[in-house]
Amino acid sequence: MTATETEIHGPVDFALLEFPRDRLTGEAAQALMDLVDAGTIRLYDLVVLAKDDDGGVEVLELTDPAGPAAGFSYFAGARSGLLGDDDVAEAAGAMDSGTVAALLIYENTWAAPFVAAARRSGGELIASARIPATDVIAAVNALDASA
Repeated sequence: MTATETEIHGPVDFALLEFPRDRLTGEAAQALMDLVDAGTIRLYDLVVLAKDDDGGVEVLELTDPAGPAAGFSYFAGARSGLLGDDDVAEAAGAMDSGTVAALLIYENTWAAPFVAAARRSGGELIASARIPATDVIAAVNALDASA
């Protein structure tokens, strides 16, 4: 692999996923593990937060086997330095009281071969945006309704 190829990355995103405290099943953690194991994404950072009913926020230990973040224990130590204290505070501010949230930074590694091919052809990304899933579902439902 050449130095140029090692510098190719897929898009890097962040996500903040909020869960009602009484609905924690570990299913989302398993799905995340499957994506990482399949090489679909590379996880750079994972922080799990809990916000109590009074608005107090705690960063949860992923290694606590009885804790609400236990499902994410596989990712204990996933810290690249991309997430800072300000990011965690901003995430906590977006959370509802009585919830648990997973804050992730991940690379879409599936896209790296496409990025490399585009660069070899002189392509440069000049715009990018994420379309919310709710907008996609509404558009598909509208198409179905008109058919």
